[in-house]
Amino acid sequence: MCSRFRLLSLQIQSLSRLHPFIPSPLTPRKILEYSIPIHHFHHTSSPNPPASTSTTDHEALKIQTLLKIHSNKPIQEISLLLDDCNLSLSQDLVLNVLKRHRSDWKPAYTFFRWVSSTKNSIGFSPDTSIHNEILDILGRSKRFIELHQVLDEMPKRENLINGCTFGIVVNRLSAAHKIDEAIEFFNRMEYYLGLEPDLPAFQTLLLGLCRYKHVERAELLFRNRKHEFNEDIKTWNIILNGWCVLRSLPDAKRFWKDIIMSGVRPDKFTYSIFINSLTKSGKTTSSMELLRKMWENGLDPDVTICNNVIDGLCFKKRIPEALRIFDEMREKRGCSPNVATYNTLIKHFCKIRRMDKVGELLGEMEETKMQNLLTYGYLLKAAKKIEEVDGILERMRRNGCELDGDSYNLVLRLFMEWGDEKRVRCVWDEMERFGLGPNKPSYTIIIHGLYDKGRIRESLEYFDEMVEKGMVPEPRTELLVDEMKLKLRNK
Repeated sequence: MCSRFRLLSLQIQSLSRLHPFIPSPLTPRKILEYSIPIHHFHHTSSPNPPASTSTTDHEALKIQTLLKIHSNKPIQEISLLLDDCNLSLSQDLVLNVLKRHRSDWKPAYTFFRWVSSTKNSIGFSPDTSIHNEILDILGRSKRFIELHQVLDEMPKRENLINGCTFGIVVNRLSAAHKIDEAIEFFNRMEYYLGLEPDLPAFQTLLLGLCRYKHVERAELLFRNRKHEFNEDIKTWNIILNGWCVLRSLPDAKRFWKDIIMSGVRPDKFTYSIFINSLTKSGKTTSSMELLRKMWENGLDPDVTICNNVIDGLCFKKRIPEALRIFDEMREKRGCSPNVATYNTLIKHFCKIRRMDKVGELLGEMEETKMQNLLTYGYLLKAAKKIEEVDGILERMRRNGCELDGDSYNLVLRLFMEWGDEKRVRCVWDEMERFGLGPNKPSYTIIIHGLYDKGRIRESLEYFDEMVEKGMVPEPRTELLVDEMKLKLRNK
């Protein structure tokens, strides 16, 4: 498959050959009409179609295009159109289509319902991975009525629900602050899974609650029900980490003391979490002292703990001390720096524009193939010119590092701010073709960017489209839209 960077770096000039039916993110969508056949759209939608595209990708793109063209038609009519395609369904094909619609639940759910119907699924039955994917898409879009409909149907099919299903549902319910529903789902594990709730499931529930900032409720549940399961340090760590993430140092200290009093032996993760709580609360000296005590007492802190301290020192602009720990890790402590260590230093050197040191560290990482997407993300955030972004994207391409949705949005924001409409169009098209968006952050960037450039009507077009896709605007976007509508009325 051709690189995703082809249109984003050195071949911007190919934009002039794009098919006129492909929408630009700077063109009002309501004036566009898709009236060409799917096969014609596929062959003309990109100036450089991937020569090695698999049959599955080819079929998935056809389905994606059909769903997009006919998105406003009744579900029954779309189902008939899918029937006419005479598709040879497979797990890979269905997953491919669903993943292309992670940010747009309606076509994903329409396609899933068609696939699941008896009439259209003769000889094919969606497996657990397909059900888990649609559950995640629905949960991400807060479509819990549809999610529960899918979930309630799964026990009727043999062996469809697994631990991953449980984690997806708990996490999406927790993210939507539906705590009671998440706990009820845990209590009904025997109905769904045929098993009584056990320690791993209990830990998954606590982790989901803590991940979405419901730590107080998680701790209450932990204290009330920990006697039902074999108590271990991992369960304590989940709650301690929850307080750490909330940056509630008093609660972290209180819970740390409870761990010591409980008789459960803290492990390296426990120390790492507590040191992290100290560093995030600005207690850098205390965290460094605790690190050195661990070394002195032979507790052998791992690289995660060292990274926390380095990050805290860098945040406090105590760069020389951070570099000393970095050198100690490499030379004598037997705790080699990892990608997170380098990324932490690169992040802070980018902030203070020490690009010479950034280049030195990045060179060391690339020699050992240690760099990752986050590494280049810090470089992109520090970029000041279009040429710098092009160079970073080309460097990523050479090292086989592909962009994800967040990275695309970062590049989209940069090009939008700099007014490079051609590159904005490239990013938008690439995101859509690879199923990585456009999502709510993408629309937010375009809406605010167009407003800043005085293009109010176009900005409102994109707001309307975002809402039509079921995306909930950010409060700041809603305020901006109210302001734009007021300006239009006053003209």
